[in-house]
Amino acid sequence: MAKVELTPLRSWSDFFPGSERFSKPDDKDPARWNNRVVSNLLYYQTNYIAIELLRSRDFWCLNPEGMFAALALVSAVFLGSVWAAENQDAMSSFKRVNPVAFGIGLAVTSYILICMLGSVIWFLSAIILPLALILAHASYRLRNMKNKVENKIEAVGLKRSPMGIFLQALGEQEEKLIKIQNYLEEKLKD
Repeated sequence: MAKVELTPLRSWSDFFPGSERFSKPDDKDPARWNNRVVSNLLYYQTNYIAIELLRSRDFWCLNPEGMFAALALVSAVFLGSVWAAENQDAMSSFKRVNPVAFGIGLAVTSYILICMLGSVIWFLSAIILPLALILAHASYRLRNMKNKVENKIEAVGLKRSPMGIFLQALGEQEEKLIKIQNYLEEKLKD
């Protein structure tokens, strides 16, 4: 098994090249849109981590207790739901059949728990807004050839990254791996 490596920080001209490399995703083909988002999340993960860290830095300095409480709660809910999904057949099948509902349930549960601590403003400002920007970039940024090659290497298992592990925990890469496996098997038969 390949060791976990953080992808290199992509240059600004690659990360945000101009309007010609951005396009509205095709909402009539959610599989293609999902593939674009997953590919961009894997390829630009270091840039996305940097955005999140820079954005939340001020909030950590202003209210470290609130940020720590919000982060601990969200992490606990996420890890608990992943554990529940992996260890209980009903949760696992629900996650596979309804990944959007599973994600929404996870978000709602996190929101309710954070409201109980009064850290909602800090959490929304420091974590959710940058995540929304990241998902918008991942949705609108067209993939380039380097992006596609890097993702194939990650999907085959020659390289592992933190985002790949995270997405694997969410079950988003299973379909891509099956497609690549079928493609490789088909090529080996020829």
